[in-house]
Amino acid sequence: MSKPTPISGFPEWTPAQRMIEQYVLDKIRDTFELYGFAPLETRAVEPLDQLLRKGETSKEVYLIRRLQADTDGPAGDDALGLHFDLTVPFARYVLENAGKLQFPFRRYQIQKVWRGERPQEGRYREFLQADIDIVDRDTLAAHHEAEMPLVIGDALRSLPIPPVKIQVNNRKICEGFYRGIGLTDPEAALRAVDKLDKIGPAKVAELLAQTAGASEAQAKGCLALAEISAPDASFADAVRALGVSDPLLDEGVEELVRVVETAAAHSPGLCVADLRIARGLDYYTGTVYETQLVGYERFGSICSGGRYDNLASAGATRFPGVGISIGVTRLLGLLFGAGALSVSRDVPTCVLVAVTSEERRAASNRVAEALRSRGVPTEVSPSAAKFGKQIRYAERRGIPYVWFPGADGAADEVKDIRSGEQVAAAAGEWTPPRADLRPLIS
Repeated sequence: MSKPTPISGFPEWTPAQRMIEQYVLDKIRDTFELYGFAPLETRAVEPLDQLLRKGETSKEVYLIRRLQADTDGPAGDDALGLHFDLTVPFARYVLENAGKLQFPFRRYQIQKVWRGERPQEGRYREFLQADIDIVDRDTLAAHHEAEMPLVIGDALRSLPIPPVKIQVNNRKICEGFYRGIGLTDPEAALRAVDKLDKIGPAKVAELLAQTAGASEAQAKGCLALAEISAPDASFADAVRALGVSDPLLDEGVEELVRVVETAAAHSPGLCVADLRIARGLDYYTGTVYETQLVGYERFGSICSGGRYDNLASAGATRFPGVGISIGVTRLLGLLFGAGALSVSRDVPTCVLVAVTSEERRAASNRVAEALRSRGVPTEVSPSAAKFGKQIRYAERRGIPYVWFPGADGAADEVKDIRSGEQVAAAAGEWTPPRADLRPLIS
């Protein structure tokens, strides 16, 4: 077999990186559960008509088809695609199981998603997301929108990563403002403004004219709104100073003030009102969130989401929700690439039990079993080589302790191979220092 060629955009971490990833997931999961979110996992595939009904995603969806399927095109059960986010499948799950759920329904979901986009640093075709959503029947209280940044702030603060800044906006502000200045296609204007960081204000002004029919004055007003940014509720005064009036605009300002003030009371400096944040997906209707990793701003958001009112509905019944998603693989990929995350050893093993001879391997196995029963990660030496070689094996793997079973009634001894200290020990009693028990992430 020839040497395999890597496939770009499908990351495969080293064991050390995987340990860091699992640590990060555990911390995120713990925070989500502290806030009362219950775990959920949905299937990897969804019907194409569901995946494509909201937002500009048709170019990103991976189609699922059997090798011998009809090549004329997908139909029936074959019209399936891999989900590109976790919000659309969650909305479908809510519709299918509404009779079994207690509302408001709070869930977290940590799964892989797939997007057929061009791979680059921090951007992948297969990646892990960690989502939280709150969904209610018919109406969803606005205070849930203010809760999202608190959960994410606590989850990310529990990790050994640089600080984050959560940028928040409200789609009602943008839509109300665009209506107030006379634009008849607010969604087109939103999509144009969402490209501001990528193409700059001059190109956005051109795009506003081309796609939203904006005049020069209207485009200037849209850009003026997008320039407003404040770490507190003073953004509201800046919006009013633009002299545009619309009931939806006023409603959005009021809701965003609540989000910013709630976040400031919980964690000063966590949130900033940034009115250029629009989010590209069409299903958002209220507060939207994007999260910047300080020092890595050029790579864009590592955590985003928003309020959606119309994604899940059955007849006259709607299930409005609000959610936010941490791009776990994106976050880790950026930090791994910068060498900003490390682990104290490449294996979980804390103790290597030496083997004095193959005839006495059973004695070493009993020591390992006693240590494992007390929660000490332990492995037995793969060979009964000279003790020097067994110690070097432990050193290469980063294992801090080597255990030497006693012979002929002598006491067992354990050696800290970093310091050279060696002491008598009993497998049913000895415990390593807490810092050595598990690999440390830093």
